[in-house]
Amino acid sequence: MTICPARPGSPPLRAPQEDQSVLVVPPLEEVDTLVRQNVRHRNEQQYDFHGRSLAALAAAARADLIREARRWTAAYTSSTRQQVGTEDGMGKTHSLARRACISCSCRSIDPLPEDATDRVFLAGHQPQLFHPGVWLKNFALGSLAEKHGAVAVNLLIDSDTAKQTALRVPGLEGGQLHVGMLPFDSPQPRLPYEQRPVVDAKRFAAFGRRVAERIRPLVAKPLIETYWPMVLKRMEILGPAAPGSLGAALAQARHQLERQWGLQTLEVPQSRVCDTPSFRWFAAHLLAQLPRLHQCYNAAVRQYRRKQGIRSHAHPVPDLASDGSWLEAPFWVWTVADPRRRPLFARQRGREILLSDRRGLEVCLPLASEGDLGAAVERLAQAAEQGVKIRCRALITTLWARLLLGDLFIHGIGGAKYDRVADSLIETFFGLRAPCFLVLSGTMHLPRPDDMACGSADSPAEELRRVRRQLRDLQYHPERWIDASPAPTSSSAAAARWVEQKRHWIRTPQTRENARTRCQAIRQANERLQPLVERHRRTLQRRLADAEQALRADAILTWREYAFCLHSEPAFRRFVERVLG
Repeated sequence: MTICPARPGSPPLRAPQEDQSVLVVPPLEEVDTLVRQNVRHRNEQQYDFHGRSLAALAAAARADLIREARRWTAAYTSSTRQQVGTEDGMGKTHSLARRACISCSCRSIDPLPEDATDRVFLAGHQPQLFHPGVWLKNFALGSLAEKHGAVAVNLLIDSDTAKQTALRVPGLEGGQLHVGMLPFDSPQPRLPYEQRPVVDAKRFAAFGRRVAERIRPLVAKPLIETYWPMVLKRMEILGPAAPGSLGAALAQARHQLERQWGLQTLEVPQSRVCDTPSFRWFAAHLLAQLPRLHQCYNAAVRQYRRKQGIRSHAHPVPDLASDGSWLEAPFWVWTVADPRRRPLFARQRGREILLSDRRGLEVCLPLASEGDLGAAVERLAQAAEQGVKIRCRALITTLWARLLLGDLFIHGIGGAKYDRVADSLIETFFGLRAPCFLVLSGTMHLPRPDDMACGSADSPAEELRRVRRQLRDLQYHPERWIDASPAPTSSSAAAARWVEQKRHWIRTPQTRENARTRCQAIRQANERLQPLVERHRRTLQRRLADAEQALRADAILTWREYAFCLHSEPAFRRFVERVLG
């Protein structure tokens, strides 16, 4: 039976902690079965999107997705024909895939079957400097799509805000490991990646050199030495001050690097997907059914909190709010003039639905719970031309992708957890069986310098526990540590007397009358024996300091969230090949 992580009773998803370890649920060998199951359920199930069936809207959405992904990818790849497919005179897409391992420099190009677009595999993440476990998803996406004859599309979730303008980078200072935050841009009010430009171009340009200098004592040839010049080239073309240039430059350079290694994937920002006719039809349908959607959404979120024992009302996502006749919709809204992200509210007004950010922006849609959506879709397109941005939130993003865009969605651990809420929403609001997804995440540690070993074959934590036990034993059982001397001395004779006194009192049963005297005698013996074990104490204290230093280094080097560009290319390639073969 295919395991679906979204189903009740599935094991908890935990990030792998060991170096070079990976979590894959279900196993990669079951992907074909999982995909066939998802396709069968979609073909068997019926749902009416205001006059358009599930199958019809899915076909239109996939065509829109692949068209936009080809356009976006073609803008920064060197060869559109070989890298993003061709289009014949009938307008039919023929995607091309490279049959190559990422470690090979020679690549042959063979066309996929003509029906390749019948299968679409998806993954997605914010356009940021993520860790190798996230990057691994992109390689799994390309590998699985090639194996199963699908088109691979990575969604850039650019409606999320750019939360940080600095990168956590470890380095050596005075021979000791330290972690510092290196900024790549000046702070700015949080804006969606779609709108976020680069504020400090000089700092951005120098970032790669500064990071390489700091990480180089740990990683001789960090990937950022190759990657950042590609980022700067993309930034030069995009323009630092252009809205969205930050996320676009980071993502496009990373995708160029992937394609140099042989990956045959497409990418597209979520913003472009949200501006397609098929998505606007989907969004208009949800807005027309907002009272029922609002109820199902909040019920699914609250049920998840109860099952997981979560008390915070902000996790996994906040409830949708209501204020009189105004209901909060699961969308963000902002304008080009004011690009700060705000919740979208809606209320019914006769045969119209009024959309608002409750701060002055209003868009009126000719929309009812039943009837044609054509006029509402056209009005949404007009609003977009006037600078109004309407973007779906996290649960709707992956719900849309899994239900209509693709046959397989590859989640990380965080996305897989919150998408259990989306599963409940698919089943309660749409009355459909939620498609299964694949969960994949890996852990890759930075290398440990040879001169930072803790001096023990065990882990630093084990060595630390052992040394602390020995120091305690030295204090309370010094007789075990006294070196035997072949020639008797006055000190050894005195030690023998104190050892014998301690043993005498240990053998003597404790009573109410002798308890105080017994305790004081044993303590006195231990104190008098301490000078004879001082050499051992100094040795153990040195080992303790070494173990504590190694443990601090271990905590720094085993943090799994360091950006992929801090690692070396050969190390990451070995990691990918080990997981994907």
